[in-house]
Amino acid sequence: MLTIGQLARYVGVSTKTVRVYHAKGLLPEPERDASGYRRYGADAVVELVRIRMLADAGVPLARIRELGSAPDELGTAVKQIDADLTARIKRLRDTQRRLRKLAAGEIRILPANVEEHLAGLTTLGFTDRWIAMERDLWIIVYATHPDLAGTLFHDQAQALTQPELRNLYLAADHAHDLDPDDPALTELADRIVAASIQRYGTEPPGSEADPAIPDLLQNTLNASSPGWQQLDSLIRRRMADAGFTLRTSPEDRRSE
Repeated sequence: MLTIGQLARYVGVSTKTVRVYHAKGLLPEPERDASGYRRYGADAVVELVRIRMLADAGVPLARIRELGSAPDELGTAVKQIDADLTARIKRLRDTQRRLRKLAAGEIRILPANVEEHLAGLTTLGFTDRWIAMERDLWIIVYATHPDLAGTLFHDQAQALTQPELRNLYLAADHAHDLDPDDPALTELADRIVAASIQRYGTEPPGSEADPAIPDLLQNTLNASSPGWQQLDSLIRRRMADAGFTLRTSPEDRRSE
């Protein structure tokens, strides 16, 4: 007959784990002997080994308790557990292969032309902060709107080849550090809206896309800079006044 500590050591678990199994009804708790100790027999060792194997395989404790009361179902359950484990192992191996390819540079999150574009932004005068924001934007666009991403990227890349439009992007970048009351923001918003209407009319490319995710990124950017928040607010108001197609998420509409 074994004490709870001896039982736990034999099976390779802690005494706390054994007590948890008692509390959850998985392992019967024996009566105390005359010395006040609970003593466990061979059947407890076998049962604890079974519980541990199932728990290590990822079977929830509630399911293990059910199997304990219906031992005839154990064979079927173990087959299902084995199939689940096989599928889980395959997913883990697939994930491991993808991680190794990513570490080796064999997987690109963004297309090569987008990475090349981002790498060249520093030489155009853009800050690291802006480049990081651009990267996040394109990751989101390519992940959520792969059918539109190429068109949108080509449009922006082409815009940066035009000095006047490139200067607007650079001014927007550096607006991060401006005070929200700086009149330069109002002037910049007017210039951006005028250039947008001249370039697109009132229907920008990608206006049919779900705005929720771009809005999420924009709200994150606004939270990082009062200057950017004010610029975004000014642009939205002027575009709305000009009849520019500017879709908003349901959350934004409720707050207006």
